[in-house]
Amino acid sequence: MPASWEPSCWRVWLGSDGCSDGRYSISRTGCLPRYKAFWELQLHPWKRRLSHGDEAATFVRARYGTALENVEITARDGIVLKAWYVRPHNANGREVLMLHGVADNREGVAGFAAPFLDRGYGVLLPDSRAHGESGGALATYGLRESDDIHRWVDWLYTSRQSKCVYGFGESMGAALVLDSLTAEGRFCAIVAESPFSSFRSVGYERAAWYVRAPTWVGRTLLRLPVEVGMDYAKLHYGLDFDNDSPADAVGHSSTPILLIHGAEDINILPHHSELIAAQSPSHVTLWEVPGATHCGASSMQPEMFWNKVLAWFNSHPERSSRKAAIS
Repeated sequence: MPASWEPSCWRVWLGSDGCSDGRYSISRTGCLPRYKAFWELQLHPWKRRLSHGDEAATFVRARYGTALENVEITARDGIVLKAWYVRPHNANGREVLMLHGVADNREGVAGFAAPFLDRGYGVLLPDSRAHGESGGALATYGLRESDDIHRWVDWLYTSRQSKCVYGFGESMGAALVLDSLTAEGRFCAIVAESPFSSFRSVGYERAAWYVRAPTWVGRTLLRLPVEVGMDYAKLHYGLDFDNDSPADAVGHSSTPILLIHGAEDINILPHHSELIAAQSPSHVTLWEVPGATHCGASSMQPEMFWNKVLAWFNSHPERSSRKAAIS
């Protein structure tokens, strides 16, 4: 086995900690602090600050004759969530809620806003909790963000009298908008690029990815640090990641969903979108893009990307019949 597949703390899983019966003993290896440190990094991702606010405001005013609004709401746990909101002068009354990836901020998806604004859609670009200018100490990958998204959708329908709200997410943002379907049923349609199907599944794969090993290594030899980390998050923060499954959320929803995934994505593998699509083939469409890497469909096939995204939203001009449970 290549040495890079067998970091010292992973060897506990291989029985090389001195346990003659092959069982693991975290305390005797001293690896638990390293597992905890790794998971603390996942729960407290690097917070990228906004750096192009003035440029964005100038662009919006010049091109769309309107202001880039700084807006905020309060989450269920009291933290303040912040966002940009733009409604162009030729507004059609419909809005797109745009969600960014992990360790990023609203600027990470701002580049997708222009095609929507050009066609009269308003756009809302929040910073996810523990990201950008939003409050919160923990990123919970959907467990708490689902209600945050529900509150943003509620804000659009009540404060901006939106006719229809659409969801658009990239990577973690794609998973979050799908996860939110457990709390929010008023999306007219969703486009999600490169989502994960469940936190546990992508956790195993990421464990292998971090040490440049094949995927099967994460589900076998590196399984222990993932399990320890999930138990740690549950014990210390009350976060049960076994309940974090965008695939399950989609399976219980009737919201029309367009999934987009690069066939060459090694960050979040294409089978995640395939699994999600299989949950509800009647209302989920999957476009797997040859040659595209993680969130790379718009770069690989830009014309087809926007044709598909805009056509998807245009073909679903009304809300799903399922209503959200207002908390």
